[in-house]
Amino acid sequence: MEEKIAESQEALTKGSWKDFFSVDKMMDWGMNLAAILIIVLIGLILLKIILRITDRGLKKSTADPILYTFVRNVIKVAAAIVLITMCLGVLGIQVHTIVAVIGAAGAAIALALKDSLANIAGGVMIILTKPFSKDDLIDIGDVSGKVHHIDLFLTTLKTYDNKTITIPNGIVNTSVLVNHSQEEKRRVDCTFGIGYDDDIEHAKEIMRKVCDDNPLILTDPQPLIGVANHGESSVDMDLKAWCLTEHYWDVKYYLEEHIKVAFDENGIQIPFPQMDVHIHHE
Repeated sequence: MEEKIAESQEALTKGSWKDFFSVDKMMDWGMNLAAILIIVLIGLILLKIILRITDRGLKKSTADPILYTFVRNVIKVAAAIVLITMCLGVLGIQVHTIVAVIGAAGAAIALALKDSLANIAGGVMIILTKPFSKDDLIDIGDVSGKVHHIDLFLTTLKTYDNKTITIPNGIVNTSVLVNHSQEEKRRVDCTFGIGYDDDIEHAKEIMRKVCDDNPLILTDPQPLIGVANHGESSVDMDLKAWCLTEHYWDVKYYLEEHIKVAFDENGIQIPFPQMDVHIHHE
């Protein structure tokens, strides 16, 4: 009895191997392999065409070059997923199962990397909208500095004293941002105090003369000079002068220094807070 069972198992085993290596099976495998090769070949050709069209479109657009690599990588990853799914479908694996697994994996990855994805989204928005460019002087919240580098995850600033500040793009994209370098011209605002006994018109003439002596200060629009406030110990004078953005600090320091010197030369006092003490003797 045992010998008959063993012979039956051996016959089944031999029959299964024969079926596995049968001509029909080999032809099926060959057809599937040929189909996979054709799918991959056509997919690679289409991918190359799509990338070429994308490159032409990006070069014609005003998008930042940083975005080129990101867009190309997204297209390549999407193409790879489609090709793998189609090849597995040729092998008889159900496509909807693959899609479900990819969707579940994508959701899990997105949940785990939500902060990183927010930074990527912020980087894409910065590159597309261009609120600032490299070497622009900007304020982001309480941080100020010159833009040193922009990528998809981070924006790097250099402060005035050469410190490096790295800010995630997700924070940059949701913060109030001030760009000091985007416009060609900037206005320099200064305030100077004079005594209540000083001649206001004379002070205005002196301030206007100081502005005329500096070629960095623009004449169109002309500097605006006027009384801003009656303080406790001084009459505050506003001076608003225009210059090119790159000359802002040169003009600012020039005005603060030379108007003080001009006031001293013309006998106009710049008051400072003081207290009078009266002593009564009984």
